[in-house]
Amino acid sequence: MNAIDRNEPIDHRDVIASLTNEERGRLTGKSNGPGLIQFSCHLGAIVILGTLIAARVPFWPVLMLPQGILIVFLFTLLHETVHRTAFETQWLNDAVARFCSLAIALPADWFRYFHFAHHRFTQDPDNDPELAFPKPETMRQYIVHVSGLPVWLGHFKTLWTNATGRCRDSYVPPKGLPKVRTEARAMIAFYAVVLLVCLYFRSTLLLYVWILPAVLGQPFLRLYLLAEHGRCPFDANMLENTRTTFTNWFVRKLAWNMPFHAEHHAYPGVPFHQLPAFHVLIERHLKVTEAGYVRFHEKYIDTLR
Repeated sequence: MNAIDRNEPIDHRDVIASLTNEERGRLTGKSNGPGLIQFSCHLGAIVILGTLIAARVPFWPVLMLPQGILIVFLFTLLHETVHRTAFETQWLNDAVARFCSLAIALPADWFRYFHFAHHRFTQDPDNDPELAFPKPETMRQYIVHVSGLPVWLGHFKTLWTNATGRCRDSYVPPKGLPKVRTEARAMIAFYAVVLLVCLYFRSTLLLYVWILPAVLGQPFLRLYLLAEHGRCPFDANMLENTRTTFTNWFVRKLAWNMPFHAEHHAYPGVPFHQLPAFHVLIERHLKVTEAGYVRFHEKYIDTLR
């Protein structure tokens, strides 16, 4: 990494420009191996817990919470796959994105347009689509936000709006409208078939291994995601408008290394498994960090009206 004068103000572009060609090549190198191993562990844990719940082992209802956390944190894998950095093979990224999309009712193609606009206009009040959903400013808003209920309603509304051809989101280009419409209709058809099969067999299995766990787990994803940009300045510098949260190994694995979020925004082409190495290179330049999610929320709650 070429030297940067620490006395001069720098932004993420200066940091990227300071990387040598060798460092860039190493940091942006994609690989199927790390993604397949982590996906196998993540999916395997869901299958194991789901099997235990289905078998109704002693105290099985307690298992619905960790099951739900694993399910909703497939969002972080969906995020990685829409960047097509989870795996080197493109069809593998797209296939896993579809799986995650169905698991959490968030359409992958639509989310790609939404998320790329978020990257282009991070913390821009006029253009960042994430800011269309204001961060909580009162304790009541905070509780509602963390409950996750507005998120589920938003997902279903997006599906219905896209399926009926009424998508008017500015970040979805005209050529993308047929794609998001077809995607939403296919997802609704899938859910309808699953529902009919469950009704035919009078089975409540998916209610306990998928739906209720996801509802229970969503608050933990909300708590995690709020730290990414909550209370960060409205600034174009990715080293200032995005927070990296220092946490334990388990949370980093569960979230596919996205706690290194300022690093991700500074250089989105870096795959999840290279973010720790990129963090080592730029840690001294990060402007907004926090020592854990509990500490972040303690500070956030102190700012509520």
